Amino acid sequence: MKKLYILSLVLSFTVCFAQTNLKKADALFRNYSYTDASKAYEEILQNIKNPSAQTLKNAADSYYFISDSRNALKWYRKLYTVQGNNLTDIYYLRYIQSMKAVMDYEEANRVTKEYLDKKGDKNEINRYVAQKKQMDSLAKTKSLYEIKDLDINTSKSDFGATFFQDKVVFTSARDTTKFSEKLYTWNNQPFLNLYVSERNAADGSLFNERMFLPNVMTKYHEATATFDASGKTIYYSTNIVKKNKLVIDETKTNNFQIIKGSIVDNKLENPQKVFFNSDDYSVGHPSLSEDGQWLFFASDMPGGYGETDLYYVKIAADGTMSSPVNLGPKINTLGNDLFPFFRNGKLYFSSDGHYGWGDLDVYESIFLEDGTFSEPKNLGAPINSNKDDFAFIIDKSGRFGYFSSNREGGKGDDDIYSFTKGTPVCNQTISGMAIDRKTRLPLTDVTIMGYNSFSDVLGETKTNFEGKYALVVPCGKTVKMIAAKPNYSSDDKTVETTMENEGEIPDVNFELSNYDDLVVKKKGVEKVDVKPIYFDYDKYDITPLAIEELTKVVFIMQKFPNIRIKIESHTDSRGKDAYNLKLSDNRAKSTRDYIIAQNIDPSRIESAIGYGESRLINKCKNGVKCTEEEHLLNRRSDFIIIQK
Repeated sequence: MKKLYILSLVLSFTVCFAQTNLKKADALFRNYSYTDASKAYEEILQNIKNPSAQTLKNAADSYYFISDSRNALKWYRKLYTVQGNNLTDIYYLRYIQSMKAVMDYEEANRVTKEYLDKKGDKNEINRYVAQKKQMDSLAKTKSLYEIKDLDINTSKSDFGATFFQDKVVFTSARDTTKFSEKLYTWNNQPFLNLYVSERNAADGSLFNERMFLPNVMTKYHEATATFDASGKTIYYSTNIVKKNKLVIDETKTNNFQIIKGSIVDNKLENPQKVFFNSDDYSVGHPSLSEDGQWLFFASDMPGGYGETDLYYVKIAADGTMSSPVNLGPKINTLGNDLFPFFRNGKLYFSSDGHYGWGDLDVYESIFLEDGTFSEPKNLGAPINSNKDDFAFIIDKSGRFGYFSSNREGGKGDDDIYSFTKGTPVCNQTISGMAIDRKTRLPLTDVTIMGYNSFSDVLGETKTNFEGKYALVVPCGKTVKMIAAKPNYSSDDKTVETTMENEGEIPDVNFELSNYDDLVVKKKGVEKVDVKPIYFDYDKYDITPLAIEELTKVVFIMQKFPNIRIKIESHTDSRGKDAYNLKLSDNRAKSTRDYIIAQNIDPSRIESAIGYGESRLINKCKNGVKCTEEEHLLNRRSDFIIIQK
């Protein structure tokens, strides 16, 4: 598909030389005779020890433009050895794309990172990271697409299918009988024409193809058409011709233009040039939105972001068109962005400038409420390959369509493939972070589990070094989220997912307590870390101050469900021994009853016993004068951990 990258017709003439030298090879290259130039450079470079950077560029480009990626890579790699980080953006792109075309993905990613680091553009780096992450995710997921190479394809170039009523119109170079002229010397194929075929709705196959609108098919290019909903209005790409002659510039290049016309009885009537056509640059690959109010197209007009950019114009009810609007750097790249198709609020297009599988890949971008488009997403295999994949269209139901590719295994240069698309699985992402409840610092390696209402596991992940996580779960579910980490309390949340596919529910955060922060250890005994449990004088009713401390006991038992305790209550030495024994026992059992009332299983409390003044921890026994603070130390309740 390199021949359509520039959307122009290069007029070239076969030049034959009995003996080849560098000047003659350069002449072939300047004449766009890439097939002959590649052979010439291959012969010459065997005898040149230190070729110039320009010679290496020409040799590599000669192969690149005839889609011989293996040989192109050989010379781009030598160019890279010579120039290193001095490679220009476009040669970095061609070098990387050539590596991907032969599936040297690891090396391509290394050079991409090197290039982006050198360039220092944070937006480009972020885009690469996001698109690489999305592609890695696609590679692990079963594709929704099933594809089939069509019998209608020939050994020549067949591509660019588009819906026309209940038929399909496509572009082909199959007609070899009408004209003897050849297009590019690099591919020796005839000029392109539009064809129409019947469509078998059962299997997507095309048949009974014939020339479309024969009254306007010229001896030059007619390609890539689009139609309004009624099928009565057509826009298509064609060469700029005046008085039956090609209009060419000083580089011997003839640019493309878009023609609009009406279809009446299988004939084109009232053909008109769109106002933004120009002799100085190309516009092509037109694509109408379903309502006919937007016309998308590709162009290399000045002011773009790369070699070929995507644009749109708005079309009023009376047919008036707005000025062309560039879709911006989110869509367009320094490379080629082509073949737009807008359906059901989504823009599909092909690009070799985004970070895909190699050469042109098909991307999808959603039209947002604010009038912009979302970050493009790669459609993945089998739609995309390491070769050119382009001209993607899909029907209103989103279940079937067509695309074109020059991948290995096809019948010709470019082939048309049909596809069926299965029902996408609706998933959402729940994201957030986990922190230490005491220090407020992020916790790494916290296991995050998602369960449905039947306690079936919906997903599992772990927090990263920043304490962050993202868990993919099904749409329309009640999801119980549980966060757990060894030696930490667990935490749980309940989340209701919506039906927004690929939506995100952020800020579902968890707080976990370290077990060691909740207990005190003394002489090999672990106790829940609480302040003294206060009761009113001569009473054992639970007071608000007591509840505050007992809440800590309930918390650790809830968060560590394997913990079992025993409760021991003590008094100071004041008062009668028998009375203190009974009072402390009542207080122990009162605290036990409160804990059980908070939905703690009674079996997790082994005992609740009062010991009165029999286990003093200081000198303050009967008859010894002590301060109130010293007596207070003996009035205590211990929650001793006997199992964890």
